[in-house]
Amino acid sequence: MPKQWRLTNCDPAAAEALRQAAGIPAVVAQLLVSRGIQDAQDAKSFLNPKLTGLRDPSELPGATAAAELIHAAIQDQKKITIYGDYDADGMTATAILVRCLRLLHANVDFYVPHRLDEGYSLHADALRRLAEQGTQVLVTVDCGVASLPEAELAQSLGLQLIITDHHQLAESLPVAEAIVHPGICDYPFPGLCGAAVAFKLAWAICQCACAGKKVTDRLRSFLLQAVGLAAIGTVCDVVPLVDENRILVRFGLDALTANPVTGLAALLQHTKLSDKRRLEGEDIGFVLGPRLNAAGRLGQADLGVELLTTESSERAQKIAKYLDELNAQRQSLERSMSRAATKQIKALGPLDQVPALVLTAHDWHAGVLGIVAGRLAEKYHCPVVLIAGDPLGVKPGIGSARSIPGFNLHEALAACGHLLESHGGHAAAAGLKVHASRVAAFREAFCQLAAEQIAADAGPAEIQVDAEASLQMLTRQTVEQIESLAPFGHGNSRPVLCASEVRLQGAPQRLGATGRHLAMTFDQHGVQLRAVAFGGGDWEEELARVDGPLSIAFRPVINHWRGRSSVEIHLDDWKVE
Repeated sequence: MPKQWRLTNCDPAAAEALRQAAGIPAVVAQLLVSRGIQDAQDAKSFLNPKLTGLRDPSELPGATAAAELIHAAIQDQKKITIYGDYDADGMTATAILVRCLRLLHANVDFYVPHRLDEGYSLHADALRRLAEQGTQVLVTVDCGVASLPEAELAQSLGLQLIITDHHQLAESLPVAEAIVHPGICDYPFPGLCGAAVAFKLAWAICQCACAGKKVTDRLRSFLLQAVGLAAIGTVCDVVPLVDENRILVRFGLDALTANPVTGLAALLQHTKLSDKRRLEGEDIGFVLGPRLNAAGRLGQADLGVELLTTESSERAQKIAKYLDELNAQRQSLERSMSRAATKQIKALGPLDQVPALVLTAHDWHAGVLGIVAGRLAEKYHCPVVLIAGDPLGVKPGIGSARSIPGFNLHEALAACGHLLESHGGHAAAAGLKVHASRVAAFREAFCQLAAEQIAADAGPAEIQVDAEASLQMLTRQTVEQIESLAPFGHGNSRPVLCASEVRLQGAPQRLGATGRHLAMTFDQHGVQLRAVAFGGGDWEEELARVDGPLSIAFRPVINHWRGRSSVEIHLDDWKVE
């Protein structure tokens, strides 16, 4: 579906004033102003964040109380269990606290719920098993703040419950000895992810152990490594890369490059990222994160935590290799599901009268439904629900939904609640369970809601373009200046530029084992640049038929390959002029 390009308005006078006041390149000033940064000091802080910019953990609500309780439990040698989550944020959060407590000689283990069998957050049966196995102190990471009945059960089982979380608060707080959460009280930055909250708690525990703000060299070394783990959680949980998150990712990337934990060093080797001089945010988002998440999606999240906590190089190499294989399996499942879903969509006929897509199959893997649903929602610009049905038709099918701006999934599923076994999530992403006998009725009701709520004139999907630029302007110096805005991610996207009167030189070529990506060369008035369209393999035939000038929307990058560096562009979209 064609996308609409929206050029960001930038006040030239404000950009020039910032350039002079901050002493920065013009292109950087323009991009900062387009991001709402006009003050010279704010610009300098953004471009040159400092690790000292992280707020002391004593400012984080609940952190001091939780640290004192955990430190006392360590001294008393109580059995402590870290109760994690099965995504990359939850795994890294779990690993941070496990590594911290092991350094302090605690009696500690961890538990990660099974994605499909138990689902997200505290699970009653798991709490009973942990209590039977001797757990005395239960510390949650990346979950628990909305688990009110489970928290009461933990109390009845005699578990000392400490909750660390960052998710939406319920109408009331759960019963717990301490709750660490950036959304409670007036913490200046509520945007921390689960791993960042765990890092702050680990920092507070280290201060407790040292009876002061200054920690030992050994614990300081641990905390610097833990910044790398927190950076992975921050990028993978798609929280805004501003304020403390920006600091964590900037210095976390340095830590992952210079001194990664044993398991990450092995994973970096297997993915060839160890060959890079410096890691980037995209390396976490597109390489490391998917491999950790693959373990969770395919029911083996505990291996992800083991990778991040092991000190055995041999064990780390084995797990890293296995996670790489799991990720390949996950990609294969996604491709198979995407083909099957696309076949169902084509069978529907013209899509201009289809307000939403509700598709189901018995052989789909529930662990990867969300990824495929998200891609289909982006491709067809409509809400998408994918349901993995029970082959025997006895149990309800498991579904995952992804939305588009203007349609609230949480509200829509609540309105269809009488047809569902269960549902949960938020406006953009949600999960559900529905019996096969009710799928047709649910599809009708859901599509009716979509038709009513999504305005007919909502228009196509949009690409926000930061500025126009000719290919001639994209010198290495200019692109390196743009790179100074890194780390890039949610809330600080890599700048998107556009250019017109561009021509394709030669035929585009598919890349990768599956041909999912596309490589080509563009020419504009004699200046040629290599371009790569990630996930753009389907454009091959259409682009090859173009015989004339194009307009392109793209992200400029510096490509480092075999000791050489050159400018190339990552193609986001194109139009025939």
